[in-house]
Amino acid sequence: MGIEIERKFLVVGEGWRGLDEGVTYRQGYLASRDGITVRVRVAGEMGYITIKGASQGISRAEYEYAIPLNDAIELLDTLCDRPLIEKTRYRIYWQDLLWEVDEFWGANQGLIVAEVELTDADQLIQLPDWIGADVSEDPRYFNVSLAQFPYREWREE
Repeated sequence: MGIEIERKFLVVGEGWRGLDEGVTYRQGYLASRDGITVRVRVAGEMGYITIKGASQGISRAEYEYAIPLNDAIELLDTLCDRPLIEKTRYRIYWQDLLWEVDEFWGANQGLIVAEVELTDADQLIQLPDWIGADVSEDPRYFNVSLAQFPYREWREE
């Protein structure tokens, strides 16, 4: 079984910009219930389908498989719930860890979060200066939640 152990943070400032060119992502959800999701994603020129289990703190089961790009596009266009998640992902290495910074577009414009995958839920990490509040256990920031309740509908001005 694949296990994802991940912390998620809001991004502050612009110190992360220019550290990676970024890749456009488009993703949607085929199913979501009781914290279990089935996601389809196009990342650049690659297609994926991902099944995620319910979160247990900052951990959850995750299975991801490459699928033909045309199949992923067709699933996104015809079967996934709306709105789709649209974002640019920047992959930034800092202090021997890979940080994935997601700058959202469309219905979630204005939201920027950073995720870091860990080897252990208790792993100590140093935070870059562009990292803000820890939102790892705030379900509003889960991508599946952003597809159901976009950031523009609840963000604080």
